[in-house]
Amino acid sequence: MTSQRPIRLLLADVDGTLVTPAKELTDAAVAAVRKLDEAGIAFALTSGRPPRGMAMLVEPLRVRTPTAAFNGGVIVAPDMTVLEQRTIPDRLLGPVLELLREHGLDVWAYAGSDWYVQNPDGPHVDREAATVQFPPTVRADYEGLRDVAKVVGVSDDHDAVARAAQAAREQFGDHVSAACSQPYYVDVTHPQANKGSVVEYLSAHLHVPSEQIATIGDMPNDVLMFARSGLSIAMGNADREVQRAARRVTGPNDRDGFAQAVRRFVLPQRNDR
Repeated sequence: MTSQRPIRLLLADVDGTLVTPAKELTDAAVAAVRKLDEAGIAFALTSGRPPRGMAMLVEPLRVRTPTAAFNGGVIVAPDMTVLEQRTIPDRLLGPVLELLREHGLDVWAYAGSDWYVQNPDGPHVDREAATVQFPPTVRADYEGLRDVAKVVGVSDDHDAVARAAQAAREQFGDHVSAACSQPYYVDVTHPQANKGSVVEYLSAHLHVPSEQIATIGDMPNDVLMFARSGLSIAMGNADREVQRAARRVTGPNDRDGFAQAVRRFVLPQRNDR
């Protein structure tokens, strides 16, 4: 899809894109979002994070659009009121958990506003708690858990994570969405909880044609939103496959690549027309 008309909305991934590796918003990123607003371009966020893990971004960025958490599994208003929710079918939760464990992954589950883990000392638990700014709830098992918006398989064996993502797609087909949000995370969500569907939701909700939406991200789970937007931008820290899926490539997130993308690729789309 090519961009023929001025960009009216920028949809941004968060981790690896909008924030630094230390999970911080830079002054340049905040200023870039201000420039978008001055140019009449709306700004929206999407992430594998839970809603509570994105709330701290709303005020500094003056977000006025719906925010898509869990890769679109839960869409919330700026005040965190739930606008739409898509959960993993209850009948598939057990098989999904089993598949991830068979691949040697620790398994987390997100339901409502809660984050559940079985091993609080497992890989990346502390990192996630620092990122989302709240601790997990420890459960001996996930028996009886319902309305799960996202299951995450976690491991520092990146090949095992990639194999688990592929196995989930093969075993469950169109009944779930399975994609890597980080090399050490595979996110399993409702089949319509993916970032491509987020583009469609925002297009309809904000009355912005998809060809006037720009997207920016760094991971394989961002590729679906690239495919459904008029202008797609990959971060310089993205791997080559993700970069090849985008129309433009900006700098990495440790060098204000987000702000560079706004300045070089998004604002000129508006100013040249």
